[in-house]
Amino acid sequence: MTKDEMKEYFNVGISTSMVIFAFDGERLRILIQKRDQEPFKGAWQLPTRYVLPSESVELNAKKLLEETIPMTNTIDSYSEQLNAFTKVYRNPIGRVINIGFYCIVKLTEEERRMAEEKGMRWATYSDVPDLAFDHNEIIDYAKERLKRRFKRRPVGFSLLPKEFTLTQLQILYENALNKKFDKRNFRKKVFNSALLVDLGKTIETSYGKVSKLYCFDEDKYEKMSLKGYDFLF
Repeated sequence: MTKDEMKEYFNVGISTSMVIFAFDGERLRILIQKRDQEPFKGAWQLPTRYVLPSESVELNAKKLLEETIPMTNTIDSYSEQLNAFTKVYRNPIGRVINIGFYCIVKLTEEERRMAEEKGMRWATYSDVPDLAFDHNEIIDYAKERLKRRFKRRPVGFSLLPKEFTLTQLQILYENALNKKFDKRNFRKKVFNSALLVDLGKTIETSYGKVSKLYCFDEDKYEKMSLKGYDFLF
Protein backbone atom coordinates (compact mmCIF):
# COMPACT_ATOMS: atom_id res chain seq x y z
CA MET A 1 0.00 0.00 0.00
CA THR A 2 1.44 3.39 -1.02
CA LYS A 3 1.62 6.46 1.23
CA ASP A 4 -1.03 8.19 -0.86
CA GLU A 5 -3.34 5.20 -0.44
CA MET A 6 -2.69 5.21 3.31
CA LYS A 7 -3.60 8.90 3.50
CA GLU A 8 -6.83 8.19 1.66
CA TYR A 9 -7.79 5.42 4.09
CA PHE A 10 -7.08 7.58 7.15
CA ASN A 11 -8.81 10.68 5.79
CA VAL A 12 -12.05 9.87 7.63
CA GLY A 13 -13.55 11.70 10.60
CA ILE A 14 -15.50 10.08 13.42
CA SER A 15 -18.18 11.75 15.51
CA THR A 16 -20.62 10.73 18.21
CA SER A 17 -24.21 11.93 18.57
CA MET A 18 -26.40 11.49 21.63
CA VAL A 19 -30.18 11.01 21.62
CA ILE A 20 -31.15 12.15 25.13
CA PHE A 21 -34.65 11.13 26.22
CA ALA A 22 -36.46 12.70 29.18
CA PHE A 23 -40.03 12.73 30.51
CA ASP A 24 -41.74 15.89 31.83
CA GLY A 25 -44.69 14.08 33.42
CA GLU A 26 -46.88 14.43 30.35
CA ARG A 27 -44.70 13.78 27.30
CA LEU A 28 -41.43 12.15 26.34
CA ARG A 29 -38.93 14.67 25.03
CA ILE A 30 -35.67 14.66 23.07
CA LEU A 31 -32.90 17.23 23.52
CA ILE A 32 -31.79 19.08 20.39
CA GLN A 33 -29.44 22.01 19.84
CA LYS A 34 -29.05 24.72 17.20
CA ARG A 35 -25.92 24.67 15.05
CA ASP A 36 -23.76 27.81 15.20
CA GLN A 37 -21.54 27.05 12.21
CA GLU A 38 -21.62 25.64 8.69
CA PRO A 39 -22.70 23.31 7.32
CA PHE A 40 -26.40 23.75 8.17
CA LYS A 41 -25.79 26.83 10.34
CA GLY A 42 -28.96 27.67 12.27
CA ALA A 43 -30.44 24.19 11.85
CA TRP A 44 -31.30 21.90 14.73
CA GLN A 45 -29.22 18.80 15.43
CA LEU A 46 -28.51 16.22 18.12
CA PRO A 47 -25.73 16.99 20.60
CA THR A 48 -22.62 15.92 18.66
CA ARG A 49 -18.87 15.78 19.23
CA TYR A 50 -15.92 14.86 17.00
CA VAL A 51 -13.69 12.06 18.26
CA LEU A 52 -10.07 13.04 18.83
CA PRO A 53 -7.26 10.63 17.79
CA SER A 54 -6.44 10.17 21.49
CA GLU A 55 -10.02 9.26 22.48
CA SER A 56 -12.06 6.10 22.38
CA VAL A 57 -15.60 6.44 21.08
CA GLU A 58 -16.94 5.51 24.52
CA LEU A 59 -14.87 8.20 26.28
CA ASN A 60 -15.94 10.76 23.70
CA ALA A 61 -19.62 9.90 24.23
CA LYS A 62 -19.18 10.21 28.01
CA LYS A 63 -17.63 13.66 27.58
CA LEU A 64 -20.42 14.66 25.20
CA LEU A 65 -23.07 13.72 27.75
CA GLU A 66 -21.29 15.53 30.58
CA GLU A 67 -20.88 18.66 28.45
CA THR A 68 -24.53 18.62 27.41
CA ILE A 69 -26.39 18.09 30.70
CA PRO A 70 -25.55 18.62 34.40
CA MET A 71 -23.21 16.04 35.92
CA THR A 72 -25.68 15.40 38.76
CA ASN A 73 -28.24 14.24 36.23
CA THR A 74 -25.92 11.78 34.48
CA ILE A 75 -25.15 9.74 37.60
CA ASP A 76 -28.40 7.74 37.50
CA SER A 77 -28.78 7.91 33.72
CA TYR A 78 -28.96 4.92 31.43
CA SER A 79 -27.01 5.04 28.16
CA GLU A 80 -26.27 2.63 25.37
CA GLN A 81 -24.50 2.59 22.01
CA LEU A 82 -26.86 2.41 19.05
CA ASN A 83 -25.18 1.94 15.69
CA ALA A 84 -22.70 3.33 13.18
CA PHE A 85 -24.19 5.70 10.60
CA THR A 86 -21.98 5.56 7.54
CA LYS A 87 -23.65 7.13 4.50
CA VAL A 88 -20.85 8.46 2.32
CA TYR A 89 -22.28 11.95 1.86
CA ARG A 90 -23.97 12.38 5.24
CA ASN A 91 -21.66 15.35 5.93
CA PRO A 92 -21.12 17.77 2.99
CA ILE A 93 -17.70 18.85 4.28
CA GLY A 94 -16.08 15.42 4.17
CA ARG A 95 -16.29 11.76 5.09
CA VAL A 96 -17.54 11.42 8.67
CA ILE A 97 -18.73 8.21 10.30
CA ASN A 98 -21.10 8.81 13.19
CA ILE A 99 -21.52 6.51 16.18
CA GLY A 100 -24.95 7.05 17.71
CA PHE A 101 -25.76 6.67 21.40
CA TYR A 102 -28.91 7.17 23.41
CA CYS A 103 -29.41 8.11 27.03
CA ILE A 104 -32.40 8.43 29.34
CA VAL A 105 -32.34 10.99 32.16
CA LYS A 106 -34.66 12.55 34.70
CA LEU A 107 -35.84 16.00 33.57
CA THR A 108 -35.42 18.68 36.24
CA GLU A 109 -36.03 22.42 36.28
CA GLU A 110 -32.26 22.89 36.28
CA GLU A 111 -32.14 20.75 33.16
CA ARG A 112 -34.69 22.94 31.40
CA ARG A 113 -32.93 26.15 32.39
CA MET A 114 -29.49 24.98 31.30
CA ALA A 115 -30.85 23.75 27.98
CA GLU A 116 -32.33 27.18 27.24
CA GLU A 117 -29.11 28.94 28.25
CA LYS A 118 -27.13 26.75 25.85
CA GLY A 119 -29.52 27.35 22.95
CA MET A 120 -31.04 23.89 23.22
CA ARG A 121 -34.63 22.76 23.56
CA TRP A 122 -36.55 19.68 24.60
CA ALA A 123 -38.54 18.73 21.49
CA THR A 124 -41.58 16.53 22.01
CA TYR A 125 -41.02 12.87 21.21
CA SER A 126 -43.62 12.83 18.43
CA ASP A 127 -42.83 16.22 16.88
CA VAL A 128 -39.08 16.49 16.28
CA PRO A 129 -38.30 19.01 13.48
CA ASP A 130 -36.14 18.27 10.44
CA LEU A 131 -32.58 18.04 11.72
CA ALA A 132 -29.16 18.53 10.13
CA PHE A 133 -27.24 15.62 8.61
CA ASP A 134 -28.99 12.27 9.18
CA HIS A 135 -29.93 12.98 12.78
CA ASN A 136 -33.63 12.22 12.25
CA GLU A 137 -32.57 8.75 11.15
CA ILE A 138 -30.51 8.37 14.32
CA ILE A 139 -33.53 9.38 16.41
CA ASP A 140 -35.76 6.86 14.61
CA TYR A 141 -33.21 4.15 15.35
CA ALA A 142 -33.06 5.23 19.01
CA LYS A 143 -36.85 5.18 19.32
CA GLU A 144 -37.00 1.58 18.13
CA ARG A 145 -34.24 0.59 20.55
CA LEU A 146 -36.02 2.37 23.41
CA LYS A 147 -39.25 0.60 22.54
CA ARG A 148 -37.55 -2.80 22.76
CA ARG A 149 -35.92 -1.89 26.07
CA PHE A 150 -39.26 -0.78 27.53
CA LYS A 151 -40.71 -4.20 26.73
CA ARG A 152 -37.83 -6.21 28.18
CA ARG A 153 -36.33 -4.10 30.97
CA PRO A 154 -37.78 -1.67 33.52
CA VAL A 155 -35.75 1.22 32.09
CA GLY A 156 -38.83 3.45 32.11
CA PHE A 157 -38.37 4.07 35.80
CA SER A 158 -35.12 5.90 35.03
CA LEU A 159 -37.24 8.59 33.37
CA LEU A 160 -39.68 9.08 36.25
CA PRO A 161 -39.27 11.22 39.37
CA LYS A 162 -38.63 9.31 42.59
CA GLU A 163 -42.32 9.62 43.47
CA PHE A 164 -44.84 9.26 40.66
CA THR A 165 -48.47 8.47 39.92
CA LEU A 166 -49.82 5.53 37.96
CA THR A 167 -51.15 7.99 35.39
CA GLN A 168 -47.64 9.34 34.81
CA LEU A 169 -46.33 5.80 34.44
CA GLN A 170 -49.01 4.91 31.89
CA ILE A 171 -48.48 8.09 29.88
CA LEU A 172 -44.76 7.37 29.76
CA TYR A 173 -45.26 3.85 28.42
CA GLU A 174 -47.87 5.02 25.92
CA ASN A 175 -45.39 7.60 24.61
CA ALA A 176 -42.49 5.17 24.38
CA LEU A 177 -44.46 2.32 22.78
CA ASN A 178 -46.68 4.59 20.66
CA LYS A 179 -49.92 2.90 21.69
CA LYS A 180 -52.85 3.44 24.04
CA PHE A 181 -53.50 1.09 26.97
CA ASP A 182 -56.64 0.17 28.81
CA LYS A 183 -56.24 1.75 32.24
CA ARG A 184 -57.37 -1.31 34.21
CA ASN A 185 -55.26 -3.80 32.23
CA PHE A 186 -52.19 -1.58 32.40
CA ARG A 187 -52.38 -1.24 36.17
CA LYS A 188 -52.94 -4.96 36.61
CA LYS A 189 -49.82 -5.68 34.57
CA VAL A 190 -47.78 -3.14 36.51
CA PHE A 191 -48.88 -4.44 39.91
CA ASN A 192 -48.15 -8.02 38.83
CA SER A 193 -44.56 -6.98 38.13
CA ALA A 194 -44.17 -6.32 41.89
CA LEU A 195 -41.95 -3.33 41.11
CA LEU A 196 -44.12 -0.68 42.75
CA VAL A 197 -44.19 0.44 46.36
CA ASP A 198 -47.26 2.33 47.60
CA LEU A 199 -45.88 5.30 49.55
CA GLY A 200 -49.13 5.95 51.40
CA LYS A 201 -49.08 9.51 50.08
CA THR A 202 -51.26 11.40 47.63
CA ILE A 203 -50.91 14.42 45.37
CA GLU A 204 -53.45 16.70 43.76
CA THR A 205 -53.01 16.70 39.99
CA SER A 206 -53.45 19.66 37.65
CA TYR A 207 -56.96 18.35 36.97
CA GLY A 208 -57.92 18.61 40.64
CA LYS A 209 -57.89 14.85 41.12
CA VAL A 210 -56.15 13.20 44.07
CA SER A 211 -53.77 10.40 43.02
CA LYS A 212 -51.66 7.96 45.00
CA LEU A 213 -47.89 8.26 44.86
CA TYR A 214 -45.60 5.30 44.22
CA CYS A 215 -41.91 4.60 43.97
CA PHE A 216 -40.20 1.53 42.59
CA ASP A 217 -38.61 -1.26 44.61
CA GLU A 218 -34.90 -0.65 44.02
CA ASP A 219 -33.77 -4.21 44.80
CA LYS A 220 -36.28 -5.77 42.41
CA TYR A 221 -35.53 -3.06 39.87
CA GLU A 222 -31.81 -3.90 39.89
CA LYS A 223 -32.47 -7.62 39.48
CA MET A 224 -34.94 -7.12 36.64
CA SER A 225 -32.62 -4.63 34.93
CA LEU A 226 -29.97 -7.35 34.76
CA LYS A 227 -32.05 -10.34 33.71
CA GLY A 228 -34.81 -8.57 31.78
CA TYR A 229 -38.49 -9.38 31.74
CA ASP A 230 -41.45 -9.63 29.41
CA PHE A 231 -43.51 -6.47 29.90
CA LEU A 232 -45.99 -7.00 27.08
CA PHE A 233 -49.36 -5.28 26.73
